[in-house]
Amino acid sequence: MKEEYQRVYAQIDLDALIRNVQHIKTNMKQGVKLICVIKTDAYGHGAVPVARELEQLEEVSGYAVATAEEALALRKAGVRKMILILGYTFPYSYKELIREDIRMAVFREDTLMQLAEAVRELEKEGIHKKAIVHVKVDTGMSRIGITPDERGLSFVQKLLAVREIEAEGILTHFARADEENKAFTEKQFESFSSFIRLIEKETGHIFAIRHCDNSAGIIELPQDDLDAGRAGIILYGLWPSDVVSREIVELTPVLSLHSSIIYIKEIEKGTPVSYGGTFVADHTMKIATIPVGYGDGYPRGLSGKGEVLIHGKRVRILGRICMDQFMADVSDIEDVKMGDEVILIGRDAGEEITMEELGRLSGRFNYELACCLSKRVPRVYTKEGKVRYIQDNYQDI
Repeated sequence: MKEEYQRVYAQIDLDALIRNVQHIKTNMKQGVKLICVIKTDAYGHGAVPVARELEQLEEVSGYAVATAEEALALRKAGVRKMILILGYTFPYSYKELIREDIRMAVFREDTLMQLAEAVRELEKEGIHKKAIVHVKVDTGMSRIGITPDERGLSFVQKLLAVREIEAEGILTHFARADEENKAFTEKQFESFSSFIRLIEKETGHIFAIRHCDNSAGIIELPQDDLDAGRAGIILYGLWPSDVVSREIVELTPVLSLHSSIIYIKEIEKGTPVSYGGTFVADHTMKIATIPVGYGDGYPRGLSGKGEVLIHGKRVRILGRICMDQFMADVSDIEDVKMGDEVILIGRDAGEEITMEELGRLSGRFNYELACCLSKRVPRVYTKEGKVRYIQDNYQDI
C-alpha cells in the first residue's frame, strides 16, 4: 500500500461483495427481487463505490437507503437502478425526489397532499411524473408505519384516490427475525399478508412490489419472500446476529482494517501504559504503538481486551485506547520492527479477527462498528487483486 495509507486504511474487497450477492440471491425464491440496503454509506463501506459495483450485477434490482440525501447522492453519482427511501422524507425534498424517480415510504396522511402538490408544481415546469411510493406498515416494530387494520386500510384508500401518486409497493420490517425463535416474526408475516389481502379485497389494488424480508429473513425465512427481499448487513459479509445460521448462505467479510507499527520500545516491570495507568507491566516487555484510535472509529471498549494481528499472530492491546493511538504487547513476536503491518480487522496467516469479535469484546455490535468507522479512514477498493479506487476524504477535498 502507498505510504500515505500506512497509518490506517480499510480495504473493501469488491470480489467478496459480488460473491455475497450471488450467494444471497441463490437462497431467494426464483423471481424475487434483491434490494440492496446501502444506507449509512453502505454500512461504512462507501455507498457510491458499492452501488457502482452492484449496478453491473443482474442479480440486483435496486437499492434502499434511509434519507433523501443518501438517495440523491447516488443519483448524482450516476446510479440509475431503483432507489427506495425507507425512512421519513421531508417535504423540501419531494420535487427533487420525484424528478429523479426515487421511491418514498409513506405512512402519514399529510405526506399524500404534500406529494400531490409537489407533482402539480413540477407539471407547471413541464415535468410530468408521478410520486412513486411504497406504503410502510408497522406489524411489530412500533416505529414508523400504518397499522394493519381498518385505520391502515383507510390510509391506503386515501392514497389510491390521489391521481398524482403511484402506489407501487408495500413493506414491513421484521423486529426479531435474527432470533432463534421465529414465532414473533411469523406473526408479523401473517399480519402483513392478511393486511395485503384486505387491501386487495376492498380496493382491487395489487401492489407490484411487496417486501418484508431483511437480512436474517432472507437467510432463514426464504418462504416469507414475496416480490422482493432487502439485504443489508449480509451484503458486507457480516451476520445479523450470533444465532443466525452460518450454514445456509456462504458469506465473506468485505472490509478489513489495516495499520502499521510506528514505534517500538522496551518497558521495565512496574511501568504504566496509556491514560490512567490501567495496565502496569509485571515484567520487562516490548510494546508497539499503532497509530489508530477511537477517533478512527476503533472502539475504546477494546481497551485491555482486544487483540490485533502482527506477523499472523494475535497480540493483546495494553491499557486504554487513545483517540489516535494504542499500544500492544509484541514481546513474543520475532523480528518485529517499525513499519510492520498490523491487521485490526481481517485475516492473516490463518488467524482472523472479525467485526463480530470486536463487537462482543467492546460491548457494541457489528452493525454499529461498521457504520462508525470514521471518515478519517481511507477506503481502498480492490478487485481481482488490484486497487481500483481509493476514497480519501482528505485527498478528495
